[in-house]
Amino acid sequence: MKLDLVHDIQAAYRKTLDSMSRPGLINNIREQASTIDMDIWCFNSTLVLTLMLLDTEVKFKICSEHEAEMAKLINQLTYAKATELESADYILVLHDCKPADLEKALHMAYPGDLLDPHKAATLIIETDLLSNDRNLTLTGPGIYKENYIDVKLSNQWVEIREEKNSEYPMGIDLIFTDRQDNVLCLPRTTQIRKQVVG
Repeated sequence: MKLDLVHDIQAAYRKTLDSMSRPGLINNIREQASTIDMDIWCFNSTLVLTLMLLDTEVKFKICSEHEAEMAKLINQLTYAKATELESADYILVLHDCKPADLEKALHMAYPGDLLDPHKAATLIIETDLLSNDRNLTLTGPGIYKENYIDVKLSNQWVEIREEKNSEYPMGIDLIFTDRQDNVLCLPRTTQIRKQVVG
């Protein structure tokens, strides 16, 4: 792996943090992702985020047909421990998942509690394409008036997320990656409204 664990990870971290603080902003980490030279079962950008966020202190869950292989690889690279959905700090929902797997992950992800809302789970979700097409309208902190996004997922993730995040400050944060190594973040404070087709 040619990835520079200091320079490349810091560059990806700055872009991800920028997207998290400005929901709807799509940043690209292809420069960092292209340095991955391993055969893996996830997008290179997803592995970059995994190396950036996971360490010995956290637990993770993989949702994939290649769960066992990916869990072993991530443990070897980060020393983070694999666990079940409800106790995972990070849940990786890879592109080979069925819609029902994503919905189950969203339902079962730990939303934190009133004493420690910061201990809630973060989901890293792979999708074919992220764009700023006007399919979903975003409002909330970090957004001037409105932002627009489209996330190519064929399921009810918007409604499940809304239900999961209904008792702020508890809730879950989402990070999306796509095949072009784009990154989009949706913190729990962001409100999502589907566009009404007239």
